[in-house]
Amino acid sequence: MLENISFANPQFFWLLVLLPVAMLWYFFKRKEEVASLRISSIKGFPTKSVLPKLKPLLFALRLLALAAIIVAMARPQTEDISTRTKTTQGIDIVMSIDVSSSMLAQDLKPNRLVALKKVAAEFIDQRPNDRIGLVVYAGESYTKTPITSDKAIVQNALKEITYGQVDDGTAIGLGLATAVNRLKDSKALSKVIILLTDGVNNSGFIEPQTAAELAVEFGIKTYTIAIGTNGNALSPVAYNADGSFRYAMEAVEIDEALLQSIAETTGGKYFRATDNKKLEAIYDEINKLEKTDIEEFKYYKYEEKFRPWVYLAGVLLLIEWLTRITLFRSFI
Repeated sequence: MLENISFANPQFFWLLVLLPVAMLWYFFKRKEEVASLRISSIKGFPTKSVLPKLKPLLFALRLLALAAIIVAMARPQTEDISTRTKTTQGIDIVMSIDVSSSMLAQDLKPNRLVALKKVAAEFIDQRPNDRIGLVVYAGESYTKTPITSDKAIVQNALKEITYGQVDDGTAIGLGLATAVNRLKDSKALSKVIILLTDGVNNSGFIEPQTAAELAVEFGIKTYTIAIGTNGNALSPVAYNADGSFRYAMEAVEIDEALLQSIAETTGGKYFRATDNKKLEAIYDEINKLEKTDIEEFKYYKYEEKFRPWVYLAGVLLLIEWLTRITLFRSFI
């Protein structure tokens, strides 16, 4: 009966302390309730009745009724909580991802592109209240998915990203400009681009700094991430006869100065991911930096449960009264 029950006035439970006191009082005073008669012999009286021994049940019924009344006074009730959240500050995010052949380098495991997709998928799951879009670029760029609140669409599009979907190269300016174009008409209070690359700008007809200035004009912050180890990495250098890549150790070349400049110009931040753990830490930090303000409303509905206890007390008192005036009438 008390499962999932709370009490509005639990202080009334202190009255339960009176019950043991009443029991002690009854134990010492019970013999005074019945008149005594001294006789020399009881051979002429029937002595098989058990009713005198059951008389304390009347007092027990009163105590149980009193305990039920105390529980009712404590006001047992169930609580139903409904929650509604309201996003007070939405964030639109576009992830611009380099898919050039160098993203198949194996300094991150199993390679840079697969490692990035895994971390990006976790990042998307942690942004349930924001809209997210995807842009991919190499020698050219295109929108993989526009900004949307449907995370299933974004996750499926992320899984489909592979090398070879666009001409090879690294058009950082195009990748950034395409992301800006996706966000320029957004009405969100905060607009963010996460630009990731592992090389230097060597393709495209838009300069990275020009794209960065466009981002500033539309109030878009850009976080830049350079991915790749320091030194040399096992990278694709040619094709084998069967069409697969041939790998060899190649020097890792990343234009960090350019990425730092883009981040500084747009009010973002620059990061360097040299292994899987650092890449995860970078996305965790961006996730913390770009927080969505959420207002939560809780509605409480209480259902009073004291009535059954009042009814129980009434039934116990009724049983005690009926028993007193019937079975035990001759003993009182």
